[in-house]
Amino acid sequence: MIECRHATVEISPALKLADLSFQISTGQYAVLTGRTGTGKTSILEAICGLRAVRSGFIRLNGVDVTGWAPGDRNIGYVPQDLGLFPTMTVEDHLQFALTLRGRRRTIGDLAMHTRELARVLGIESLMSRRVRGLSGGEAQRVALGRALSFRPSVLLLDEPLSALDETTRREMRQLLQTVKETSGATILHVTHNP
Repeated sequence: MIECRHATVEISPALKLADLSFQISTGQYAVLTGRTGTGKTSILEAICGLRAVRSGFIRLNGVDVTGWAPGDRNIGYVPQDLGLFPTMTVEDHLQFALTLRGRRRTIGDLAMHTRELARVLGIESLMSRRVRGLSGGEAQRVALGRALSFRPSVLLLDEPLSALDETTRREMRQLLQTVKETSGATILHVTHNP
């Protein structure tokens, strides 16, 4: 569950979102739409802990996380620019969040988890490739895989389909439906495209 109550988020000294309140039930897939520049990304950043909440609170699964560090919130986040590291392979990206969080797994267990995630995302053949040269849809799948790899309870998606052609966009919509059905995560997807 994602709950935001009476939150004020400062975007710049001259611009803030004030008294923001909404709730997304556990396991629900919610979409927040709005014009470019209206603060949708800032809302995601506040939920992630990347942008300060000046008043009010944010609860995840009933726990007030307003003052928590981003890494402690159990959130998978796919930023609009994807945030992929050019020096890493696709496999490295799928293992990155687990390594960063210090989750100990045996080599075989980690490899099996990574292969299963790659299978679900349809990127098994890309595992040894670096992210440079991936198509938009392939890169989007890698970013989604990195966000899902540690099994977050909340998944935040910032314009995940905006840079894709119509065919790839349809494929990604189907993939996101599969992710919703299989992950159990509460998902907030922001877009300017109704």
